[in-house]
Amino acid sequence: MTRTDDDRAQWMSTLASALPNELAARFEELPEKPEFTWLKKPEHGAVLLRGRISGDGAPFHFGEMTVTRCSVALADGLIGIAYVPGRSKRHAMIAAILDALLQRSAEGRNAARRLVDDLAHVIDIRRREAAAKTRQSEVDFTMTATE
Repeated sequence: MTRTDDDRAQWMSTLASALPNELAARFEELPEKPEFTWLKKPEHGAVLLRGRISGDGAPFHFGEMTVTRCSVALADGLIGIAYVPGRSKRHAMIAAILDALLQRSAEGRNAARRLVDDLAHVIDIRRREAAAKTRQSEVDFTMTATE
């Protein structure tokens, strides 16, 4: 099976969405930690967030968010990058290493793929629980005309 850009976008989203301690714990369970060199050490910055009125209307400045980015090169030449929310340099490093590992051939990335699939499942459960909790407090502000 060949990797697509959609596959990479999905795993990068999962790695960025994972809680740093969850990602670190699963990374420590990998049978082998690859050797890597820094292409760009983790550094903090801010990104501008923009929104759109009603989802597709006029854009507006929503705010800023702190992110940490880095890039690494594995010994076999594969390059991994990561942009993660917050200021966790370790989160960015692990995400970049896993990004590189997931670009390997199918047999070379199995452990990393299982790790990401497991994280995706945990994140999905967390999102469903948050949505259910939010629905419990939903209020309908529908107004009706009176004569």
